[in-house]
Amino acid sequence: MRIRHRFLPMGAAAVAAALGLSGGGGLPQARASATATPIEHVVVIFQENVSFDHYFATYPNATNPAGEPRFDAAPDTPTVNGLTGALLTNNPNSTNPFRLPRSRALTCDMDHNYTDEQKAFDSGLMDKFVEFVGRSGTHCQPGGIDVMGYYDGNTVTALWNYAQHFAMNDNSFSSTFGPSTPGALNLVSGQTHGATLTSPAVTPNGTVIGDPQPTLDDCRTRDNTQIIQTATTGKNVGDLLNAKGITWGWFNGGFRPTSTTGGTAVCGSTHTNIGGATVADYIPHHSAFQYYASTANPHHLPPSAPNLIGKTDQANHQYDLADFWTAVDGHNMPAVSFLKAAAYQDGHAGYSDPLDEQTFLVQTINRLQRAPEWDHTAVIILYDDSDGWYDHAMSPIVSHSNDPSMDALVGNNCGTTPRPAGWTYQDRCGYGPRQPFLVISPWAKQNFVDHTTTDQSSVLRFIEDNWTLGRIGDQSFDELAGPLTQMFDFGHGPRAPKLFLDPSTGTVDRDRGNGNDQADNHSH
Repeated sequence: MRIRHRFLPMGAAAVAAALGLSGGGGLPQARASATATPIEHVVVIFQENVSFDHYFATYPNATNPAGEPRFDAAPDTPTVNGLTGALLTNNPNSTNPFRLPRSRALTCDMDHNYTDEQKAFDSGLMDKFVEFVGRSGTHCQPGGIDVMGYYDGNTVTALWNYAQHFAMNDNSFSSTFGPSTPGALNLVSGQTHGATLTSPAVTPNGTVIGDPQPTLDDCRTRDNTQIIQTATTGKNVGDLLNAKGITWGWFNGGFRPTSTTGGTAVCGSTHTNIGGATVADYIPHHSAFQYYASTANPHHLPPSAPNLIGKTDQANHQYDLADFWTAVDGHNMPAVSFLKAAAYQDGHAGYSDPLDEQTFLVQTINRLQRAPEWDHTAVIILYDDSDGWYDHAMSPIVSHSNDPSMDALVGNNCGTTPRPAGWTYQDRCGYGPRQPFLVISPWAKQNFVDHTTTDQSSVLRFIEDNWTLGRIGDQSFDELAGPLTQMFDFGHGPRAPKLFLDPSTGTVDRDRGNGNDQADNHSH
């Protein structure tokens, strides 16, 4: 293990105890570093709108039809809490789940509203997905039945390969019900309450349940929502990192303006997805830190200099995705990086798809594995919401809400379990739907499925604990979040082998392993 001469503000043993790392496979007690684990760089790839069953329903068993990339699991690959034979052939929903072939990578978008998702759960019976969140439209069958569709390892081949060679959690949930913005806010602050009431996507209680666009962003086209910040509330993980002088950044495809008019940024860059549709790269309501005055970059200003990426300057830690690769290539990777793909590659049904998403994921991870920082890097892949796609697993309700105008999990309530002691904010019913969660790192356990209950704010907790940042406070979900440390083996390593995949097929590419990967060296 490489030891760097930087010192924790608290002893390594104390941090190890806080992280639950003492004992077998835990943090070596002699480590002296600015981090509590060997992970010195966290790269969070935050994708869009996928339930766990939508991508991993039959893992590790793929159909392997002719003409599609093949996936053959190793004999010792663990199973997951996926769809059993009974759920596949005698499902309680009005339509049985069915496999979507690779030729149907393009689908329409499902309903994933806060209240409708609760109705689909039907008090935990998980049997009303077609009725309440299924949608029809371009690339979808009539009647909303496509909500029951799932892909296997012949389409989401890269993710299945990453799961087999690294660590996956099959018990990870949205912190709350609802669409993209609540998921983004829970990732960075564990808190959706405290917004100004200027949008139907914000309830009269001041909680975000929909997709308002941030006030502090020139490129918004509607809404006017901001998180209220005071000395004790409205903080996010960027504020905590800044207080400790830890480098960080949110890197978003399409964030760099295509022009400015009177000092106002215009975000006009686009790409074409596999179906030939032109898609705007930047979506303001996916950009979590733009909702906070302390971390927003309203005019999309670039970093003052390449060596300031990750540090506080005019960009205020909000960047274009190309700036991430500038930092990586300059051996200046921030300690904490959040990556948001250009929209056509973020996986969101309706304008993106699993094949365009796979290209982004594979090119990103292939390239990161060649960085000298890789030996102490952890890539975390997770999703902002489920898009409404069917998942059979009922989430544990750890945050109760009884707003009769918004909640519908049990009658007009969100479950029957009381909110945690001292929690008073309404319209944060959670946990919500289950989603994929993977850790790719030289320190990740190999071919491992973790069953620990986690949520989006578990990433927040890991960052907080790794850099001893403290907690957000103000009833943040980080107080309840399950840990991620069981997905790592910090007693041995870095030992997980590098895994280079073909971006077009998701299969293992040994030529890229030998350095023949010029396509991966272009900016995204």
